[in-house]
Amino acid sequence: MPPSPLGCRLAPLGIFLAICLIGQSPAAEQTGPPRAAVASAHPAATRAGIDILAAGGNAFDAAVAVGAALAVVEPYSSGLGGGGFWLLHRAADARTLMIDARERAPLAAHRAMYLDDQGQFVPERALDGPLAAGIPGLPAALTHLSTRYGRLPLGTTLAPAIALARDGFAVDRVYRDYAAFRRDTLRASPAAAAQFLVDGEPPPPGHLLRQPDLAATLDALAREGQAGFYAGPIAERLVTAVRAGGGIWTADDLRDYQAIERAPISGTYRGWHLVSAAPPSSGGVLLIAMLNMLDTLDAAALTGTERTHALVEVMRRAYRDRARSLGDPDQTAVPVEQLTHPLYAAGLIRDFDPRRATPSRLADLDCAPWTERRPADQIPPPESHHTTHFSILDRDGNRVAATLSINYPFGSGFVAPGTGVLLNDEMDDFSAQPGVPNVYGLVGGEANAIAPGRRMLSSMSPTFLESEQGIAILGTPGGSRIITMVLQSVLAVTEGAPVTDWVTRPRIHHQFLPDRIQFEPDALSAADQAALAAKGHRLEPLQRPFGNMQAIFWDRAHGRVQAASDPRGIGSAWVE
Repeated sequence: MPPSPLGCRLAPLGIFLAICLIGQSPAAEQTGPPRAAVASAHPAATRAGIDILAAGGNAFDAAVAVGAALAVVEPYSSGLGGGGFWLLHRAADARTLMIDARERAPLAAHRAMYLDDQGQFVPERALDGPLAAGIPGLPAALTHLSTRYGRLPLGTTLAPAIALARDGFAVDRVYRDYAAFRRDTLRASPAAAAQFLVDGEPPPPGHLLRQPDLAATLDALAREGQAGFYAGPIAERLVTAVRAGGGIWTADDLRDYQAIERAPISGTYRGWHLVSAAPPSSGGVLLIAMLNMLDTLDAAALTGTERTHALVEVMRRAYRDRARSLGDPDQTAVPVEQLTHPLYAAGLIRDFDPRRATPSRLADLDCAPWTERRPADQIPPPESHHTTHFSILDRDGNRVAATLSINYPFGSGFVAPGTGVLLNDEMDDFSAQPGVPNVYGLVGGEANAIAPGRRMLSSMSPTFLESEQGIAILGTPGGSRIITMVLQSVLAVTEGAPVTDWVTRPRIHHQFLPDRIQFEPDALSAADQAALAAKGHRLEPLQRPFGNMQAIFWDRAHGRVQAASDPRGIGSAWVE
């Protein structure tokens, strides 16, 4: 089989079909929904969205308010020093688009920047401190969303976040757990320690956490728009602090950053139209590929262990393609049309054996030997709260699904003094060395190698699902497990399950390497585990749950709106 232009072996395909679309949804817009709804990972952020809708804002205004509020109250998950993907649908012209606010590598970045003198990857360099930080995208997304799609001024939509930063919010158990997990990293940055710890320790539950520097930065963004962050005094403080801490940012890096509007990935499954994030997210491509394979297998007719086996095998194959083919579409040729074509999916799954597991072979990636990686001397926390998601629907039918992140809990742990901005460590999402996994165990190659100005590959998968029956708005955090969680919820939607089931069902996951099924407590019975092991699957039961899905369903058939917040987290869902 010949290699692709990316050096990855792909099945030959005579016909490519582009299904990346911007424009009209398959069903014409009818009357708007009877209610508005907001679901987010923190009650204070949900309240911010509610208040903006009540003040006359639309879903896009509310999204600015929710995204900014989460940046204040969930510093372990997102922030002005991070980025994300925003999936939008504007009802007035039925236009659906994605705002790519993914971080970029600094212009001085190079592929050996996290290797030691022997050419070996040093994980801590890509996780801790300002060298680990890409150029943030969230401030650009907030201003872009407000000026192009909102009704209200940015000063109004950012007001709830400014108040939360200035007046404070009560520390909860999630904050405390993650601050404890990253305590030593936060201590290494005096500004971060002063902002997020109390006398060098995680603050007690109920402690009122105030962030005056962050409030001032948000206020500058509200007054000056994008220039309030990417130029002027804030930008100068960011660059000075990053370079003093060993990072490589320049004023040009900040000045040149722009959020990008992209066509999302679109496809169909069992009468439902799915729209999800496009590269540099791998979410939409993998979701369509997995659904195409499931359609080929007629997996909807399977039950029990046979269904689980089929799900695992399509996950395995999709993540294999993720590792060898996906990256920043502005810098590498990503074969989206091929990877999302039903005929290609049929080729991928042609060697499916209902009796046994397909081994994951490193040779399929043309990469160096793979070694499982865990951060040194650390036990990873549940992948529920580092990265965040929210979903919004307004009375006009406008809708937003947004997944935002700073990568690992509390990102790089570095705050630039005088800004209140906690920097991401998204550089770890690049393939720093071929075949070497990132902190979530994902491997990659040339398509996702570090390069100046490149956007790192992501798993964030904000998603819309639509049919005559209704419209679903959903997404979740969860690192490398995001895409498989969204897949399982998409299947729940198409099966007619209530919205509460989408967010509560126990979850499984497989990502090609490591070659094992991870599963939540109660996801697989003892009999299921025995049957899967008999097929050759390796099993990894997880002691703690993962994910934190936020979902909304506009039930057109019954004229109602429902919303649900994942009980694994502390979020809240509201229906007007």
